[in-house]
Amino acid sequence: MDKSKVIVGLDIGTTSIKVIVAESIQDQLNVIGVGSERSQGLSRGVIVDIDKAAASIKSAVAHAEKKANVPITTVYAGIPANMLNIEKCDGIIAVGDTSREITTQDVAQVVNSALIRNLPPEREIIDVLPSEFIVDGFDGIKDPRGMVGIRLEFHGILFTAAKTVIHNTRKAIAQAGLHLSGLVINPLALGQLILDDGEQDFGTIILDLGGGQSTAAVIHDHKLKYSYVDPEGGEYITKDISVVLNTTLANAERLKREYGNADAALVKGSDQFPVEIVGQTNPQMVGEDYLAEIIQARIEQILERLGSGLSKVHAFDLPGGIVITGGVAALPGVSELVQKVYQRQVKRYIPDQMGLRHPSFAQGLSIVSYVAHLNEINTLIRRVVDPAEIRPRQATPRAARPLATATTDTRVPDHPVQAPTPAPTREKKDPEKTQRPNPKKKKKTQRIKNLFTNFFD
Repeated sequence: MDKSKVIVGLDIGTTSIKVIVAESIQDQLNVIGVGSERSQGLSRGVIVDIDKAAASIKSAVAHAEKKANVPITTVYAGIPANMLNIEKCDGIIAVGDTSREITTQDVAQVVNSALIRNLPPEREIIDVLPSEFIVDGFDGIKDPRGMVGIRLEFHGILFTAAKTVIHNTRKAIAQAGLHLSGLVINPLALGQLILDDGEQDFGTIILDLGGGQSTAAVIHDHKLKYSYVDPEGGEYITKDISVVLNTTLANAERLKREYGNADAALVKGSDQFPVEIVGQTNPQMVGEDYLAEIIQARIEQILERLGSGLSKVHAFDLPGGIVITGGVAALPGVSELVQKVYQRQVKRYIPDQMGLRHPSFAQGLSIVSYVAHLNEINTLIRRVVDPAEIRPRQATPRAARPLATATTDTRVPDHPVQAPTPAPTREKKDPEKTQRPNPKKKKKTQRIKNLFTNFFD
């Protein structure tokens, strides 16, 4: 892989759009620029107005360009877990009649064979993660290239999502004047960033408590095994405060940030604060404990729905506990409330990079981190899955073309689809040629005759 590369991650959230520009140098990821803009044209994590979303993306990218002092033309975008399906996929091909070394082309073909399936017209494949390759019965292989074999098998995990979600994301990014280098599944990338090796191995629950929706995911055996999206988030807490206290949404958001607490039991004393009431001149004093009760009621409803799905897949039996992140996780008392509701160990993740020390930046940071740590096999498989995102190749001889790495350069070698065979040209028949004996056939007949002569002598 390249020693140095710049990666741009685009987190398209319901309440805000964040752009993270990072430089990867020898496996070290350094954030060099951040851009953030209030989201427009999104509802519950999904783009519903492409024009408004494109304008917000363009503005966030402009902020990041100014801070990073680098031009941004390509991005990796996160895809939410809305209607995400996870299933196994398998493929098998014959490498050849005799043993030979397995090439990049063979890997692409066996992955392509695993993608041959009847998908509903409203769904599209996002990504495929390899579980293992098997060469002539030898399993557990991570990269079969260079090995010798006759039969190559592939076992992986297939991720599909609603075609509308994917199309709208691509369209908005293109309309913002950007090239999409690839799509990244949000909970998958988040798991690799915020969980250590043991938590990913033994199994851990991730709660991404965002502004527009809340996502529960289960990472086990280093794989995304389950995801569920609840269509409520921090925006609903703000609306509850606005309705109950009869104040504007802007005031409700400010009160939530300045005085809010997710666990009313943690609020001590009777501290009060002024609230501007709609239709009244003088503000009204409200206690912090009362505000905490409003916030706690909504979060408990969200946690109850998320927990119902997690219980069905026995996620609470996993030893890794629960890790929370997202904008709502910044509220005081959230960790204590989640622990109280689920009766499990809970910790909160906050990025430690300068300028990103808020849980709402975790998703954007996870996108660039995920791309930076893609190996050659994962990169190859991703580009087999979605060849539409590949840039036109340079006119380089096939043998001299190197394997592309996970950078903003999206060229890829050895695409599994073979080049079209040129149409044969018709030649006029020569009567003399058709009557002339074939010298190769004559030599072959003579060799067979000599063989029998020598055998019986």
